[in-house]
Amino acid sequence: MNQLNHELNIIKAKNITKKYEIAESDTFLKALDDISLSIDKGDFIAIMGKSGSGKTTLLNILSTIDIQTSGQVYIYDTEIRKLEEFKLTEFRHNHLGFIFQTPNLLKKDTIYENIALSLSMASVSEIKIKQQINIITKQLGIESILKKYPSECSGGQLQRVTIARALVRNPEIIFADEPTGNLDSKTSKQLMELFQELNDAGKIIVMVTHDCYIASFSKKVLYLKDGKIINQLEKGSVSQKEYFDLIVDLLFKEDES
Repeated sequence: MNQLNHELNIIKAKNITKKYEIAESDTFLKALDDISLSIDKGDFIAIMGKSGSGKTTLLNILSTIDIQTSGQVYIYDTEIRKLEEFKLTEFRHNHLGFIFQTPNLLKKDTIYENIALSLSMASVSEIKIKQQINIITKQLGIESILKKYPSECSGGQLQRVTIARALVRNPEIIFADEPTGNLDSKTSKQLMELFQELNDAGKIIVMVTHDCYIASFSKKVLYLKDGKIINQLEKGSVSQKEYFDLIVDLLFKEDES
């Protein structure tokens, strides 16, 4: 993978606004409202807020999946909006990992083939592919289903396959939209501990979640309301339990306001 050696401001968003046209009308819904933020090396960020607050829209724009109506997004000093489509595809492949709520797996391919696809397309050797898949699937507890097809797997298994597919390329930045949504509590904890290990190893993680416990594995919480970041919280040196309590208090205060 092409490693870039920038220490700070890996991702910069400047005055991001996103508007959606309301069908059969001349009005627009403003999903994001003039958001600016920076994400640095070593960050592990949880984006929180009520339904409709703009969480997933912000994640999609930061991760290059969607394009803002106005403002700029830079990753490694590259302004994403100015990249041609084939350059953007290459950029995503080289640097970004995506974990979506919906698995979007190829139904006619085995689990192994689904996880291996991006590596195969990058001409990684079969031996290396097998090694990397063995490592990540053992970490996620899905090594026993590699010969199965998506239709033969449970929802929780498919979510772990989605996670494996995102992590197998060893991306520098991981974007995750409710990554534990289809997982039981034990597997959710294991995934968050894996995220922490990856973050400790230098990976940036940006995650949308509604769950205070899941957010307590992060280093920073951004709370959105009406398309704006109205509050944030950093873990600092407190324990995870203390951080969890602070997140609960933050959400309670903001939900009551």
